[in-house]
Amino acid sequence: MAADPFLDLLGMDASPSSARAVPPVTVQVPTVTGGDRAMGGGYEAADRADQALAMWTSPLRSADADILPDKDLIDGRARDMVRNDAFVQGAANLHKDNIVGAHFMLNTRPATRAIFGKEDDVWEAEFQEEVEQLWDLYSESPDNWIDAQRTNSFTSMVRLAVGIHLAAGEVLAAVEWLKDGRPFSTAIQMLDLDRLSDPQDRVIFPGDRADIRGGIRFDRRGAPQSYFIRTEHPSDIYSGGFRTMPGWKEVPIRKPWGRLQVIHIHEQVRPDQSRGVSELAASLPVQKMSQTFRKVNVQRAVMQSLYAAAITSELPTAEIFQRMGGTTADDAQVAVTDYATGYLAAVAQYAAGAQGMRFDGARIPHFFPGTKLEMLTPSSGHTLGMEFEASLLRYIAASTGVSYEQLSKDYSSTNYSSARAAMTETWKFMIARKKLVADRFASLIFRLWLEEAINKNEISTFPKRKAGLLYTNNVLNLKFDAISRCEWVGASRGQIDELKETQAAVLRITNGLSTAEDELARLGKDWRKVYRQLKREMAMREALGLQFMQTDPQTMAAMNALSANDSNDKKDAA
Repeated sequence: MAADPFLDLLGMDASPSSARAVPPVTVQVPTVTGGDRAMGGGYEAADRADQALAMWTSPLRSADADILPDKDLIDGRARDMVRNDAFVQGAANLHKDNIVGAHFMLNTRPATRAIFGKEDDVWEAEFQEEVEQLWDLYSESPDNWIDAQRTNSFTSMVRLAVGIHLAAGEVLAAVEWLKDGRPFSTAIQMLDLDRLSDPQDRVIFPGDRADIRGGIRFDRRGAPQSYFIRTEHPSDIYSGGFRTMPGWKEVPIRKPWGRLQVIHIHEQVRPDQSRGVSELAASLPVQKMSQTFRKVNVQRAVMQSLYAAAITSELPTAEIFQRMGGTTADDAQVAVTDYATGYLAAVAQYAAGAQGMRFDGARIPHFFPGTKLEMLTPSSGHTLGMEFEASLLRYIAASTGVSYEQLSKDYSSTNYSSARAAMTETWKFMIARKKLVADRFASLIFRLWLEEAINKNEISTFPKRKAGLLYTNNVLNLKFDAISRCEWVGASRGQIDELKETQAAVLRITNGLSTAEDELARLGKDWRKVYRQLKREMAMREALGLQFMQTDPQTMAAMNALSANDSNDKKDAA
């Protein structure tokens, strides 16, 4: 018998003649009951003997059982904090400004090989130019055609979606087909999440149908099939002074040929989760405490600023009450009032007739016997910038994915390195949210518009006669995914030291680690528009005979030296 070629690799135990290892005896873990339950297992996290943990019980429930009963209350509290707390509102604005910015630009990326079976760079460039320009004209029109309500531009709608997702953990919108004189019939109707609910606001009991949860009908695999949208907001059920019965409309998620009708975006944190939950939920108690803490301190400072000084008495309070007598609460109250009135009258009479002594021009006041003057300053007591409030703000910053410095706008203890590190962490969080929320929301809307534009023969580089490529048996196929593939250029990352970061970008491009498209996207710019503008400017310079200083290697070396000296000066100052 030939030697096993794997013996050298696996060892002698791999030989058929070698002794086999005896598997362990199958055992059954005993059920913990009675007094043994208090002992627990081997994890301190499940300790039942510690008094601090003994009462900590957390029932095992499904994701929907954890979320749906409390979602209305959580959403209401989260919105209240966004409305009334400046720091939470600032965090919401940071999400919008760092993810979307002022202009959410389309960058089409059609997969030509999947569409035509081969790469076609010429067609791809022409298609990108035409589609991006037509899309920008429609989506960012001052007439707000993309919005069914004609209120928001496309960028404003994406910013709205990002803000809603922060407060509620999900975004809901309906796709409308409107023929009211718009250049395109595709329009988006943003929907309040409160309107997504089970018909008749029913409470699910055992034995009820389990295919409707949180206002969504699911198939047997858990895929959403339709959405139940209330015709009115739950709080707007009064019309003309009479209570009207609420109504629901069941909207299928897609048309029979695959066109989307409902956009519902939420990130699952557990399997079988039907609805989203606010990212602020974990920090809502601390947010409310922080808000109350600030209000109390502001009130304290205001009250202290109203009084410059106070006159206090050293007469013991117990002795006063003993001398007053009285056997009932009313008698004591009358006695206290009489005493206070008489005492204050005596103080006023004494102060009116007192003559202040002077010593070298300085006046020395006299007070009623047993009283003294205490000066009050608004700064006494707790301050608004104390470490306790800073710790609360750090807690809120952690839950919203931004740095403490950005949330509090306090950069007094921040240097370049710490600011850069904080910005990097925030940027990673924002990039993830951009991909999961803003990009997905925008891409779904763009796909809907592109389908209409192609079928209306508005795209010359992909005319209507080729639309059949995008359908199989009258249903959209993967080629539609290929032609509508895109990226989105949102807010720029921002630069702390423009010289250093520009030099780093140039090095990445020159060493093949990045492209001009990627680097310009970091600045929130479209590389095609930048290059075309550069070409125009170069032609204009040549026509006018203009010459500007070129950045030669010696100049760059001098700039680098200045940058190094500046960095050393900052380190020495620190």
